[in-house]
Amino acid sequence: MSSCDLGVEETAVALEPLLSDMWSDEHGLTSPSVYETARVVRLAPWLTGHAQRVRFLVDSQRPDGCWGGNDGYGLVPTLSATEALLSGVLCRRRSPCRPEESPYGPEVVRAADRGLRVLFSWLNTGKKVRLPDTVAVELVVPALVEEINVHLGRLDTQPSVGLDRWRGTARLAVPDGAHAQTLERLRAMVRGGHGLPDKLWHTLEIIGAPVRRAGFVRPVNGVVGCSPASTAAWLGEPPVGADDACLAYLREVQARHAGPVPVAAPVTLFERAWVLTALTTAGVVVSLPEASVAALHDAFGEFGAAVGPGLMPDADDTATALYALAQLGSPRSPDCLFEYRTGRHFSCFPAERTPSVSTNAHVLQAFGACLAPWSDKRSRYLAVMSDLTEWLVDCQESDGSWRDKWHASPYYATSCCVAALAGHGGVMVQSALREAMAWVLGTQRPDGSWGRWTGTYEETAYAMQILLRACGPARSDAVKRAVARGGLFLLRPGADREHPPLWHDKDLYTPIRIVRAEGLAALRLARGLLPGQLRQPRTPQQRVPDPRRDTAPRRDTAR
Repeated sequence: MSSCDLGVEETAVALEPLLSDMWSDEHGLTSPSVYETARVVRLAPWLTGHAQRVRFLVDSQRPDGCWGGNDGYGLVPTLSATEALLSGVLCRRRSPCRPEESPYGPEVVRAADRGLRVLFSWLNTGKKVRLPDTVAVELVVPALVEEINVHLGRLDTQPSVGLDRWRGTARLAVPDGAHAQTLERLRAMVRGGHGLPDKLWHTLEIIGAPVRRAGFVRPVNGVVGCSPASTAAWLGEPPVGADDACLAYLREVQARHAGPVPVAAPVTLFERAWVLTALTTAGVVVSLPEASVAALHDAFGEFGAAVGPGLMPDADDTATALYALAQLGSPRSPDCLFEYRTGRHFSCFPAERTPSVSTNAHVLQAFGACLAPWSDKRSRYLAVMSDLTEWLVDCQESDGSWRDKWHASPYYATSCCVAALAGHGGVMVQSALREAMAWVLGTQRPDGSWGRWTGTYEETAYAMQILLRACGPARSDAVKRAVARGGLFLLRPGADREHPPLWHDKDLYTPIRIVRAEGLAALRLARGLLPGQLRQPRTPQQRVPDPRRDTAPRRDTAR
């Protein structure tokens, strides 16, 4: 099959391996994280793969001395990596390496020194540092600043070759927007024997020593908060002579990237729901075994579904999984989503700091997909959908795009909103769709790609989907030309292997299979518009029955 055929015949060459690999993988495929890897370096130097993790940190440092992305996205990974390298150099942390094989040589010292220079230039020169809206950034930043300042104090009495310039210097300043006092209150709660809300378990490492084997934490199959760093923080030193489930988890998760670790694992529900939604919404026929459909149902509890073990359910994963099941012909009641309703919109979690437009777009799709199976609740669902539609339109930026808390790129948020509004918004959203389409047409790059910082496969896929959904069947010549150029960018040799991290967690990451699925979806929607392709009829969506489901609509929310 040629590369140009891929857009219309998403079959054995790309689709089947993607789905088979996804269903056989119990962790999900995400990129390694600088932040999370550095925390494991700091907290578990005894863990297999320590030298490889240190090497990963050194190799990931940018030429300017920082780690991570632009526009404030470098702060958290640079703090984390610099602290971990300083800890290894100054504290001579125990590792499985023999002394003559210590990973903390001159190259590591230079990397730590360069990291300190960048951090002081950001935090101690009067510049306004922008904190990105990543997970718990207001707590993660002051925790890391505090730890680095402890190392700087140690340098005053413990000289280290290559770091002499930092003896007797000032300490790093905590930037505006960071909540150091809140962090200290949380630590005091744990020291006093109190627990923390479940949603904080994903960032348990910021609490420090008090969380080691804390009784309020309940690991799930050896995982704490769906996080290698949280698991390492809770575990502390490994149990001697015991096959601890947490230790087994850490060994397994680091082996997947030969040392480095992802920011969250396992993320199977998240990965499967997003991949299936991307493909089926684009008309790709997906045939799944009954056991795979049942596994999606089994992820639900009373309050919906969670991204992974040890995390509380959330509206985003719940809505996307509900929509995916409806697309597969095995719908379940969306009533559990009402637990997250906050006025006209839905929150991802209780006491949410900032709302998410992509989550609310997914909720709109979920209710829209359940109108027929639950026709007795049609009027209630339609009222919710009307509120969501108005709220999403009100959130549109003046340039026609949408921005979101779960992704660094506006193309992701805009794609989510356009898909939901075009499918379920009615005539009242036509102006918003035209504005989104105009924004996309006006931001295409000379090489045919789209992207916030540079053209990427992922953002180009979103932009193509925006154009093809916003314009409907009446496609202008401008849309056809833009989509054709974008499709050729996606079809470049090796293009589907180049995915810079854009998704929000504690730092940026890439859910690799989801990104590949979005590319397949864009090419499927663009069928007939790329050079060398023949227009083929859309195949009706295949429905996979769930033998456990009664013929009558379910009204319960727990399985």
